[in-house]
Amino acid sequence: MGRVVVVGLGPAGPDLLTAGTVDAIARVERRFLRTTRHPAAVAVPDAQSFDALYETAEAIEDVYQGIVDALVGAAADAGEVLYAVPGSPVVAERTVELLQDRDDVEVEVLPALSFLDLTWARLGVDPVALGARLVDGHRFEVEAAGQRGPLLVAQCDRRDVLSDIKLAVDEGPAEVVVLQRLGLPDESVATVAWDDLDRSFEPDHLTSLWIPELEAPVAGEVAQLHELVRILRAECPWDREQTHESLTRHLLEEAYEVLDAIDQVDVEAGEGFEHLEEELGDLLFQVVFHAVLAAEEGQFTLADVARGIHDKLRSRHPHVFDPAVGETTVEELSRDWERRKVEEKGRASVMDGIPAALPALAYAAKVQKKAASQGVDWRALGAVDPASPEGQVLELVDAARARGVDLEGAVRSAANRLRDAYVAAQPEG
Repeated sequence: MGRVVVVGLGPAGPDLLTAGTVDAIARVERRFLRTTRHPAAVAVPDAQSFDALYETAEAIEDVYQGIVDALVGAAADAGEVLYAVPGSPVVAERTVELLQDRDDVEVEVLPALSFLDLTWARLGVDPVALGARLVDGHRFEVEAAGQRGPLLVAQCDRRDVLSDIKLAVDEGPAEVVVLQRLGLPDESVATVAWDDLDRSFEPDHLTSLWIPELEAPVAGEVAQLHELVRILRAECPWDREQTHESLTRHLLEEAYEVLDAIDQVDVEAGEGFEHLEEELGDLLFQVVFHAVLAAEEGQFTLADVARGIHDKLRSRHPHVFDPAVGETTVEELSRDWERRKVEEKGRASVMDGIPAALPALAYAAKVQKKAASQGVDWRALGAVDPASPEGQVLELVDAARARGVDLEGAVRSAANRLRDAYVAAQPEG
């Protein structure tokens, strides 16, 4: 059985290394660095780094496992090896946790100064008194689930990590504190608006995030689904081959299955909701899948999608969020809604943007509704004779719309009842 001596490089330059770490570096000849991307890495000469693993591995957990396997193998060959990690070996260091779980290697961990010591000094807080919790930015949605804060989020080294943190929080604080490169000449401690967290600064491997308090506990379910889809894209042959175009059929099928599940819901009896929940999950998977594909293409993330629809809905509901707007009728809301969409999207008409792929009845209802929102009756346009077969269909659509009936859904529901009645009436066998 080999032996791995684990030392910490501290939070900044070589001047913060402990005497024990300096002695171990001098004594152990076979040396490894988790990464050379640390200001004190120069204090470990002739060391092999694992930087290449970060470039080639498909997931961060694969990096950690690869490091541990390599260290155990090297220790078995050399008898003893040194493993130097950024900061302290016992603070947010997943590879050390995995090493200590192995029963085929002896592990000695030397104490070191942690970035936490500098963090609490810069923030001017007592973490014990506040009950602060340290979480890994790469696993935020899991480790912070159910928490309101205060939270210190370490290893916020990439923009996508910051985006995932935002995604996992239902309602973020107005501002948070970003700490970077503490103990170095270019250290930075800055207050950043939550909405700009993933776009206002350049994160690096010495970036942490201080979240004093959250309005609501972190809800990690959507973020966990997002991470699962990313894993499937990396490891499942079928998922790897999918594109936006190849998924369109599945998106349409899942949407229709949701409609079918809604038809089966009986609110008074409390039945059908479990099936609806399942079908909504299948539809959500399609949304997340498209967002993951777009993120891979460098276009947008799921956080961007959520933020976009949030901002759009808020801007289109001034009667809810703007105290200066008085009471508004449903008719006025409909008219203003269409006007805002035309202005926002630069459309020439309210008719622009109606999906051509809509089923015929739904398409007709949409056209009629758009016209009516602007005070125009379709009959006054003279394009279709109300007495003609086409006009009679439009009259039916108009009557259903006036009564608040979804004609497409009503026809489907009626057809389903006919189908079920026919099946029930057939003799067994």
